[in-house]
Amino acid sequence: MQRYSRQTMLAEIGEEGQQLICQSSVLIVGLGGLGAPVATYLTGAGVGRLGLADSDVVSLSNLQRQTLYTESQIGMPKTDAAGHRLQAMSSDVQFELYPEGLIPENAEDIVARYDLVVDCCDNFATRFLIDDVCLRLGKPWVHGSIGEFHGQVAVFNHTAGRRYAELYPDREALCNLPRKTAGVLGAVPGVVGALEASEAIKILAHFGTPTEGTLFTIDLLTLQTSLLTF
Repeated sequence: MQRYSRQTMLAEIGEEGQQLICQSSVLIVGLGGLGAPVATYLTGAGVGRLGLADSDVVSLSNLQRQTLYTESQIGMPKTDAAGHRLQAMSSDVQFELYPEGLIPENAEDIVARYDLVVDCCDNFATRFLIDDVCLRLGKPWVHGSIGEFHGQVAVFNHTAGRRYAELYPDREALCNLPRKTAGVLGAVPGVVGALEASEAIKILAHFGTPTEGTLFTIDLLTLQTSLLTF
C-alpha cells in the first residue's frame, strides 16, 4: 500500500477504499484530450483493470493536448501507444485494448466487462450509445466534454438512474449535426479530464457526492463555474 499512501491517508478513502479501487474495472471510451488525463489518473490511483477504446491513431496535431503521446508514436493506434505508456507507469494495472473503438456491434459485450464507463469521446452518437447500453446493463458512467475554453462533467445512471437523454432530449438532431474540427486550449481537457477521473474514483471507492442530476461547467477564460440541476 506504500504506492497509494497519499490516497489512503485520506479518511474518505483509507485502506478499505483503496482496496475497492484496486479491485475495480473502468472502461475509457476515447483516448484523446480527455482520455489522456483520465487514463493517467486512474492508472495512478490503482484501478485494477482499465479498458482503452479508441479507433484513432496518434497524429501530430494531437500532441498539443493529448499528453499520453510522444512524437515517436505518431501513426500508432492510440490504444497501443496509450497502453504502452500507461503500463510503464504501473505494473499493477491490467490494460485491455479495443482498437475498433466502441460501436453498436460491440458496445454491450465490452461494457458488460466493467464496473464503470468514462466517456472521453467527441461525438453525440457514441454518448447516446453509452447511455443506452449502461441503462440496459445497470452501469454508471461519467460524462465529459470540451470546446475552446470550456468544459462540462456529469454522472449518469448511478444511484438515481439519471440519463444523458434527459439532459439532451433532441437525440436525432444532435447525432445528425455535421462533424467539424474546433479549437481548444490544451489545458482545458487536462482540467476536465482530471474532474472526470475524480468523479470515477468517488464512485468506485464510495465516498463524496458524485455529480448525478447536475451538470458541472467551467470556463477557463474567466474561471467561472456553475452547477445546473436537471
